Amino acid sequence: MVRERAQCWVALCRLWRVEQRLTARQTHAAPVLDELKLWLEAQCCRLSSKLELTKAMRYALARWDALTLYTRDGRIGIDNNPAERSLRGIALTRKNFLFLGSDAGGERAAILYTVLESAKLNGLDPEAYLAAVIDRLAKGHLINKLAELLPRNWDRQPAKLAA
Repeated sequence: MVRERAQCWVALCRLWRVEQRLTARQTHAAPVLDELKLWLEAQCCRLSSKLELTKAMRYALARWDALTLYTRDGRIGIDNNPAERSLRGIALTRKNFLFLGSDAGGERAAILYTVLESAKLNGLDPEAYLAAVIDRLAKGHLINKLAELLPRNWDRQPAKLAA
C-alpha cells in the first residue's frame, strides 16, 4: 500500500511545475528525511561498526547532501530511472562490442552509438534519422554544414546539393 502511494506521488509530482514540485518536496519529504538522518545517526552510535547494516547506514550518511539534493532543487528527479533506462541498451549490447576488431573500430562504434542515442533524446527515430543522414551525405551535403545533420539541428527537410 505504501509503495503504491509513493509511486502515485512521484508520478503526480512529475506533472507539476518546478516551483510546485520544490514546495511539495520541502513540505513533505524534507521533514521525513531530517527524521531519517537523526535516526540513522543514532543507530550508527548504538550498533557495532563491524555490522554490514552499520556500514550501509554510514554510506548513506556520507552521501547525505547528494541524497537530499532533490528536496532543494525542483528540477532534479527523485530517482535516476530515466538515466538507467537509457543505459539499458548499452548494457544489452556491451558484449557485442568486444568483437569490433580494433580500437579504431570501437571508437567508430562509440561515435555512431552516441549519435543514435542523441537522435532518440531529440525525439527522432534513430533508424530513419541515420538513413536520411546517409542519403543527404550521398547527395552531396556541404562539408561546411555538417552541424545541420546533428540530431539537435535536424529539420527533416531535403538537403541542398553541393555545387
